[in-house]
Amino acid sequence: MPPSSTSTTTLKRIHREIADLKKEDLGAITLEPSSDSLFLWKATLPGPEGSCYEGGVFQVDISLPQDYPFSSPKMTFRTRIYHMNISERGGICIDILKHNWSPALSLFKVILSLSSLLTDPNPKDPLVPSIAKEYVTNRKKHDNTARQWTELYARPPPPRPSPPIVVVSPPLPSPRRSRPRHTHPTNLTPVPFSSQTDPITIDDSDDESSAPVRSTPRGTARRNKRKRGAPASEETATSGDGSGEPSRTRLRMTEENTPVEVNGVIVIDDD
Repeated sequence: MPPSSTSTTTLKRIHREIADLKKEDLGAITLEPSSDSLFLWKATLPGPEGSCYEGGVFQVDISLPQDYPFSSPKMTFRTRIYHMNISERGGICIDILKHNWSPALSLFKVILSLSSLLTDPNPKDPLVPSIAKEYVTNRKKHDNTARQWTELYARPPPPRPSPPIVVVSPPLPSPRRSRPRHTHPTNLTPVPFSSQTDPITIDDSDDESSAPVRSTPRGTARRNKRKRGAPASEETATSGDGSGEPSRTRLRMTEENTPVEVNGVIVIDDD
């Protein structure tokens, strides 16, 4: 929330700077208001390439006065840095934040001036005289100490390696044994079935090839099975004309599946 005595001009100026930042190419620099107040800003300043601060990332806190932009903002380094113009508590000694401040300056321009201060410190207006003296008399030692501080305090932690991506393939389905399909023949004409067959008649005449053959029912053949092993008997029958000559021979067989001829008819008894 803005202070109660904040003027409309201050709020308009802050919103305009926010809109202008969206159009600027900040590079690795970040600059934005906090989520709690438009008068509290945060900035990150990367160490310039080629300087003894290269590789470091420096956090800067910014506080805007109630009459901004007519008064200069207050900036403090939150990250420790070995610099002659920046105190151990983070205070900054730069002219644009003091007597050279102008309402025409913006927060983005001030951050750019801080980046230039890291590359070209000002030993004539030091905030830490001992560092300024070392910079003038022993530049190599100064730069080595600045690099050590950068590595110790300003080096961002290495990014955590992303966990390996494990691709689990679904298990293959077990092969199913296909049952053989029973195919039924088609286009088959049903054959009528008869429990009895036509009798086969054999005539006991001289011409045996012309004698009719007749089969007997199944019951007769089954009766003959039970009489297997019985000897066959032969009887002679006389003709009906009184001649006394045998006209037909009658055979009775009791072996299984053995035909029996009775009056010229072969009978199979299966009962």
